[in-house]
Amino acid sequence: MTVPTVTVRYFAGARAAAGRAEETASAGRSLDELLTELTDRHGERLAAVLRAASFLVDGVTCHDRRAPLPAGVTIDVLPPFAGG
Repeated sequence: MTVPTVTVRYFAGARAAAGRAEETASAGRSLDELLTELTDRHGERLAAVLRAASFLVDGVTCHDRRAPLPAGVTIDVLPPFAGG
């Protein structure tokens, strides 16, 4: 039996803090629950980035961080970008 998953992609400082560009996690949980899991996996450095980051779910800004994430979606973690 295959466990339904979501894909998490990290960009810029989030990639550095997570130590990877991409990983999978279980589907069916909310974004807030997923962020707690990712913090537990990768520690406070990633937690600090996640507190300031924006999140896209399949390319759309996530406005309800408590809604369940369906299987197969991609979550992009976008930290604040510097520059102009």
